[in-house]
Amino acid sequence: MGKGSSSEMSEGVVKKILISYAYVGIWIFLSFTVIVYNKYILDKKMFNWPFPISLTMIHMGFCSSLAFILVRVLKLVEPVSMSRELYISSVVPIGALYSLSLWFSNSAYIYLSVSFIQMLKALMPVAVYSIGVLFKKETFKTETMANMLSISFGVAIAAYGEAKFDTWGVILQLAAVAFEATRLVLIQILLTSKGITLNPITSLYYVAPCCLVFLFVPWVVVEFPVLRDTSSFHFDWAIFGTNSFCAFALNLAVFLLVGKTSALTMNVAGVVKDWLLIAFSWSVIRDTVTPINLVGYGVAFLGVCYYNAVKLKALKAKEGQKKPPPEDEEAGKLLDERDGERVPGKTDSQD
Repeated sequence: MGKGSSSEMSEGVVKKILISYAYVGIWIFLSFTVIVYNKYILDKKMFNWPFPISLTMIHMGFCSSLAFILVRVLKLVEPVSMSRELYISSVVPIGALYSLSLWFSNSAYIYLSVSFIQMLKALMPVAVYSIGVLFKKETFKTETMANMLSISFGVAIAAYGEAKFDTWGVILQLAAVAFEATRLVLIQILLTSKGITLNPITSLYYVAPCCLVFLFVPWVVVEFPVLRDTSSFHFDWAIFGTNSFCAFALNLAVFLLVGKTSALTMNVAGVVKDWLLIAFSWSVIRDTVTPINLVGYGVAFLGVCYYNAVKLKALKAKEGQKKPPPEDEEAGKLLDERDGERVPGKTDSQD
């Protein structure tokens, strides 16, 4: 029996590990695909359709429509009970920040290489921590801030070594990081603190239409006049349809990865994805990656790894506090046994 149960337990552990790796692999593949696909569409040397607001609106329109069908028509996902006041005070600000983050992030692909954008994205922990401290969701610690500075220093070295540095592209990507970090902090403040959790389907159901509305105004001013005068362009349903479907599938992959593993696993997987994208950008797209780029990103990479390790340690400590230590349990048993010796006639049923 012992050998059989041990074998079954080991098989169960192996199965869980394999499933976790499968979720990680799916998320990396889809994230990788969406990034490269967006670069292909927006880059002037490739598909040559440099309209990031329009591309983001296509994504949001597709995702909101599909989410509506899943929630309201097929009823595969239950909507969250949400009042109009809560929607305006919580979802609308998050939707506005999300639209700006996607707009600026997609715009950066017109000016910067895929590899350099991934290096700049290493600043995300710095932005999240700094904004968390500003909104009093994080406690300021000198050690953590020193780590954040080391990450920033590494990214600065990578930027210094960038062969095709573009100031406007860097500004756009840094703005995208700042807006995304603010959005993540506001989700904790405006939704999580009120006991509201949104999976990717319900998140898109509520947030995507909001993004669509916010993006409409700059689209009318910036891109619509150019698109109206570009008579040679014909909408490629295959390209934009598959691109939008990949963006929707990526949201589902995020839900599976975080739901079945943890957000920390996603952060670690993100580091692996970044290195793969840098290698792909250098070997396939033929973007220039200099030794200074790699040294700078290596410094930032070590800082991010240390940040994730500290987070993991804090998470384990928090989980450990929920369970009584084995020593306390043994002490409790010994105390019960001694009490039983002092009180004749006491049985287990009387404990």
